[in-house]
Amino acid sequence: MKFKAEINVMPLKELLDPQGKTVARNMDHVGISGIEDVRIGKRIEIALDAPDEKAAEALVDQACKKFLANMIMESYSFEIKSA
Repeated sequence: MKFKAEINVMPLKELLDPQGKTVARNMDHVGISGIEDVRIGKRIEIALDAPDEKAAEALVDQACKKFLANMIMESYSFEIKSA
């Protein structure tokens, strides 16, 4: 079966996010007020072939742990959909 995975990788909440802090700090300069915090991560989409949804989830989880996310500094979540 064909699947599509949508993966979100974010810095751990315990760690500083310098890029997010810079964006939050500069929102007022472009006329956007009221923003208190910004955290910046990445979104990854993967097309894959697996026998079933459970196998697809296992494959994406392995890809995240071994390659797509730095497990020391980042967390990840994903959603699998039929393609």
